[in-house]
Amino acid sequence: MRKTTRGLFECKGCSRQTSVTAGTLFHNTRKPLRLWFEAMWHITNQKYGANALGLQRVLGLGSYHTAWRWLHKFRRAMVRPGRDNLSGIVEIDETYIGGKSPGKRGRGADNKNLVAVAVEDKSQTSPTGKGIGRIRLKLIPDASATNLNAFIQEHINPGAHIRTDGWSGYQNLPTLGYEHTAVNSKELNIAHLTISLLKRWLLGTYQGAVNSIHLGYYLDEFTFRFNRRTSQSRGKLFYRLVQQSLLSDPVPNQQIVCGKSSNAPAEAIHVTELHDVPF
Repeated sequence: MRKTTRGLFECKGCSRQTSVTAGTLFHNTRKPLRLWFEAMWHITNQKYGANALGLQRVLGLGSYHTAWRWLHKFRRAMVRPGRDNLSGIVEIDETYIGGKSPGKRGRGADNKNLVAVAVEDKSQTSPTGKGIGRIRLKLIPDASATNLNAFIQEHINPGAHIRTDGWSGYQNLPTLGYEHTAVNSKELNIAHLTISLLKRWLLGTYQGAVNSIHLGYYLDEFTFRFNRRTSQSRGKLFYRLVQQSLLSDPVPNQQIVCGKSSNAPAEAIHVTELHDVPF
């Protein structure tokens, strides 16, 4: 292996050339890596998140779309493959992301995005009797038992004690290896608090308008920030994002445009009816 005058690495055996950024989130970039690192530092130092306009201004980028693409690339790196599942006591609920619209309300509402929410309850191990642990969020097509069970099995360790409302989609959790307690919906306090914080974050950081085909990655960003909310070191968050960016596959522009799959229409969704809950 030798280094060429262009800064590439060339194999002595096959003469194939490659770069240190090949196969990573920075694949084929024409911008200096220092600028990418500055972008990551800005993103991780914004407590409530960074938008494309602010990133463009801070980095001095000539194009708003470049800043927008970079942010979406980083959101894809915010979920670490193989991360530990939730355990202990976990509250689960669902929420619709979207504004008021005519038609059916509640589970099965039309033209909205259904998000499954799982939150660890740490109140029994907390000295103060209060405590929210890690969270998991995911877009699901509907609140059927099939989709809810798939979400739970993907993100929660067997043996966990799951607390939900009385919805029939949760009735067979004991057969999947979970303890299950059904409570009144009003008793799902930490799940409802997490949902309120999520909606307020979308409203405050992105003015409540998020394209539905990209919503899944905004959920990943909120999860990344929420699960590290108690960290006293911005440098550790920066390090984690750099690390996960190097482990992420390249993200073509077409993949950014298509976003994560969703049954909702490909249009901006508007978050309304929020509670004034501090983040």
